[in-house]
Amino acid sequence: MNGSLLDFLRRVGHLCRKELLAILKDPSSRVILIVPALMQSLLFGYAATYDLTHVDYALLDQSRGAASTALIARLDGTGVFRRAATLASPEQIAPLVNRQDALVVIQIGPDFERRLEAGEDAAIQVIIDARNSNTAGSAAGFVSAVVGGFNEDWRRRHGGGAAPVRIESRAWFNPNLETRWNLMPGMIAALSMIQTLLLTALSVAREREQGTFDQLLVTPLSPTEIMIGKALPPVFIGLVQSTIVLLITLLWFRVPMAGSLVTLYVGLAFFTTASVGIGLSISAVSANMQQAMLYTFVLIMPMMLLSGLTTPVSNMPEALQIATLANPLRFAIDLVQRVYLEGVGLATVWHNLIPLFVIAAITLPLAAWLFRHRLV
Repeated sequence: MNGSLLDFLRRVGHLCRKELLAILKDPSSRVILIVPALMQSLLFGYAATYDLTHVDYALLDQSRGAASTALIARLDGTGVFRRAATLASPEQIAPLVNRQDALVVIQIGPDFERRLEAGEDAAIQVIIDARNSNTAGSAAGFVSAVVGGFNEDWRRRHGGGAAPVRIESRAWFNPNLETRWNLMPGMIAALSMIQTLLLTALSVAREREQGTFDQLLVTPLSPTEIMIGKALPPVFIGLVQSTIVLLITLLWFRVPMAGSLVTLYVGLAFFTTASVGIGLSISAVSANMQQAMLYTFVLIMPMMLLSGLTTPVSNMPEALQIATLANPLRFAIDLVQRVYLEGVGLATVWHNLIPLFVIAAITLPLAAWLFRHRLV
């Protein structure tokens, strides 16, 4: 039993060594491993932006007067804001924002109506979930526009004077509303996925074109061992590339990390394994490198668009929201951003690991089956 296990580990180790040498000895492969991660992380860090489509908000109206009702009616009438919850106490705010059930929380104090009727300015507090900084900034701008319209109408009906309603804003998790605070943590997963998926998809296709895959099939290696040997090096490379983007985010862009590196890398390991499973499945069905590249790029763009990195998943049509459940990048970005910006632990983000595990559990055996199928 021990001898069989040692033989198994030795064969897999030799295959992993061969894969790493094949990648690292090729100058073009070495460039692909390092340069794209550096360039893309810098370009995305400076250039990417977000657009706002709709905003889920929560309301804590402690005034419950005609003025606050009129103000909130204006907000609901914009077509942009959708009320996700009506709160009864300030203690309900933090859990709601932490769960990302609301992007904005509007709190109206109990003396709102009295201060307005007395001719004094009345403040409303707007709490913004700034993990998505551009969306949060746009939402704050919409709230300001609605309050500005309310102030104009109030002055017209009650005479001139200063603006009666004043906004006090608080941005959580990203106090300066910097776009790269949201973008760069997401890039830790997204950029490594692009390279990992491409390298893995080309793995078997490259050997078929070079004529070495047939030689591999006649060795004592089983299809499962071939799959493991093909999977482990890209997993390692994907984690290295994630580390490169993480270091750029921390040291170059100075985005502070609130969470644990252990939690972050546990999530990245699950995600990279799922990505490798998809790439191996592509590689197993591709007859040549051109097919593998085509299949990969056909998948990469939808996976990026459906990840929630540029457009919140909640803004998408319901059919596309269902499609995102098969996208490992969606769960990886949510996990990385929450660990990086919020500082949460595995007890909070464990639900993101389940779909990643399921995807890996489906795609890796599928790749092994496809290898075995080609033996027939």
